Amino acid sequence: MAPYLETVKVSEIYCHQAELKYLYRKSFADVPITDAGVDTLAFLEAADGLKVRARYYAGPNLSVTLEQLVENEKPEKKRTATEGLLWLLRGLSFTCKALQNSQANKTEELAAAFTKSYEATLKKFHNFVVKGIFAVAMKACPYRADFYNKLAADPSGGQPASQEQLDQKLDRWLTALDGIVTRVEAFYEKGGYGKGF
Repeated sequence: MAPYLETVKVSEIYCHQAELKYLYRKSFADVPITDAGVDTLAFLEAADGLKVRARYYAGPNLSVTLEQLVENEKPEKKRTATEGLLWLLRGLSFTCKALQNSQANKTEELAAAFTKSYEATLKKFHNFVVKGIFAVAMKACPYRADFYNKLAADPSGGQPASQEQLDQKLDRWLTALDGIVTRVEAFYEKGGYGKGF
């Protein structure tokens, strides 16, 4: 049967009460990337970015790719979608790097993998209060074995995915997510779209 990783429907990532829930609607591995950019609607289905979604629906023809969405919002005084997408990308980068760390270091607990990722991605954007809160939150991450067992489990009660199957699907998902995040972060950097956020 399908592992949990393939069947969950909500887009949400959080560490809370010793449970890391990783849920998504569409796989980042299915998000089309062309020379023009990252497909906005497919990305939104995978990430469920509400501010970005509102901007997309306000002008879908002007927001076919994430890059076009940001470009078309540039002349406006308030760039809500640009800022929302920036923080969404930062969060996705954090999650992606944490799970890549976890995949690369099979004996490391999730709290260590996520802490390393935080150091490399989000820490520079946070003040000392948020940094302290994050350090405490990492103590609530689940054990690695529990997390991977949950991802491999079949929600309908069938046989869980093998570790090999889970690793293959997770690695594919992470590769796709990393490609999207890297591309859009480079776009933000080149265009100076993240300034002031």
